[in-house]
Amino acid sequence: MSNVKLEPELVFHYFEEICKVPRPSKKEAKMTAWLMKVGEELGLPTKRDEIGNVLISKPATPGKENVTPVIFQSHIDMVCEKNADVDFDFEKDAIQSYVDGEWMKAKGTTLGADDGIGVAMELALLASKDVEHGPIECLFTVDEETGLTGAFELKPGFMKGKMLLNLDSEDWGEFFIGCAGGQDTVATIDCEFEDADKKAVAYKVMVSGLLGGHSGDDINKGRGNAVKLLGRILWNAYQEYDIRIATMDAGNLRNAIAREGWAVVTVPADAAKEFEEYVRSMAPVFQNEFHATDPGVKVTIEKADMPKKVWGEYAAIDALNAIYVCPHGVFAMSQDIPGLVETSSNLASVKVKEDRIVFCTSQRSSVESKKKAAVDRVSACFYMIGAEVENTDGYPGWEPNTNSAALKTLVDAYHNVFNGEEPKVKAIHAGLECGLFSQKYPGLDMVSYGPTLRGVHSPDEKLEIATVKKCWDLTVEFLKILK
Repeated sequence: MSNVKLEPELVFHYFEEICKVPRPSKKEAKMTAWLMKVGEELGLPTKRDEIGNVLISKPATPGKENVTPVIFQSHIDMVCEKNADVDFDFEKDAIQSYVDGEWMKAKGTTLGADDGIGVAMELALLASKDVEHGPIECLFTVDEETGLTGAFELKPGFMKGKMLLNLDSEDWGEFFIGCAGGQDTVATIDCEFEDADKKAVAYKVMVSGLLGGHSGDDINKGRGNAVKLLGRILWNAYQEYDIRIATMDAGNLRNAIAREGWAVVTVPADAAKEFEEYVRSMAPVFQNEFHATDPGVKVTIEKADMPKKVWGEYAAIDALNAIYVCPHGVFAMSQDIPGLVETSSNLASVKVKEDRIVFCTSQRSSVESKKKAAVDRVSACFYMIGAEVENTDGYPGWEPNTNSAALKTLVDAYHNVFNGEEPKVKAIHAGLECGLFSQKYPGLDMVSYGPTLRGVHSPDEKLEIATVKKCWDLTVEFLKILK
């Protein structure tokens, strides 16, 4: 981390330490062990449940013993995305954070401020000696990013607080009191291979330079999807130049809009030159179509080693048709909250696993019936090509409570700290663990907030430094005025 002094010092101290601990989703053992050690070194009651969630408790400061107990909550896992040219092992290497003007970033990888900065704030609360507060519990959950596993497996009685403040939102000055539910749809088709034509020419075609982003927060921003754009190139090339596909790898995580994708294809020698010209011609087409949202989009083509096998004709046709017609983007906007996406779908990735082609998608909606309709719509797309379709159990949405006592106190604290400024109270299209907490702990009063993050779930992730101090000051004032 930079030598620049960052405020609050204690928060950024813990964030720097967090960056040193590998914590990919489903592989958070090093992080949970470190949290247990921190809690024990602070002399605070610390426990871990069977799935790996950690709870550290701190008794009230004198005179605050009868104040409503508050739970602060963040997830400890991070999305592990890196640029293709970066050599980095998320299971071993420390995140290389640095300060760039008003922002903190990472060198070629995700920063992990989603939700490492929330974790750091909780640890700073636990370690601080000068914050006035009632009873506090700090909950650190595992595997939020790839399945909300920690929240799913949280047992009743593990925590005792009556209010929960989720520190996993990404827009400073906005309080979230509701979120969408989500569900994944994964489709698989068998792929019979045939011998490649040795007289053909092999190429690697790549779409890159897209911004990508969070499939909830950023789905309404019109950004390009590398799976869709690469599929579009290949679909047309299949019709015009009789290409054959050897392999394809586009997109990555279920909750990230695909930033990059590539395929190795073969082309009859007499069509090779025209094919090269066609692929290169798509670069200015995409740059024009996405000039506002993805000005850095690139389409590249280069010669490749001749593969031994290529996809059979039927598998190739089915896969390319499915990619082209599979819906991606916003399905509907909320009828109740202006500007809120109600229902959407993300075509997240296409991968080849041995002799199978796997399509991963994710659907979200704040209306349960429409979430099911979105899942059914995407499933139908893949059923038409004879795919095996699996729908995950999904997770529930979080129904807004505008009469929340936690919200009222947080708004009052905001007024106090920021001279009467008015925060925005909203719902979010992204999934939050609060929906599951409300099932496990009925009546739990919850609000989500946090400092400003941009480019989450991509190597462009960045944290606005000044908003961390604002978030900390708000939290301290909330604890001070809470009855």
